[in-house]
Amino acid sequence: MARYIAHVNVMLRPLVNDPQGLVVAGGLQSLGFTGVESVRAGKRIDITLEAASEAAATTAVREMCQKLLANPVIEDFEFEVAALATA
Repeated sequence: MARYIAHVNVMLRPLVNDPQGLVVAGGLQSLGFTGVESVRAGKRIDITLEAASEAAATTAVREMCQKLLANPVIEDFEFEVAALATA
């Protein structure tokens, strides 16, 4: 089996209120970053996994996102999968 790395980004959907983003935006503005119009905060999850192929790894990561990593009601996700180099 080959090893893969998946980089998953989970973000609140655009119409969902983002209190963390509002706090970060306010902090940036109070530090003098006047050009900041808005901030959306999310999370990045890196997963190392073994799979028979890149397609199998992609299928597994998509299922992980749908079942656990993202709340489909309020969050969207995107990810990329890449093979890890063997030593």
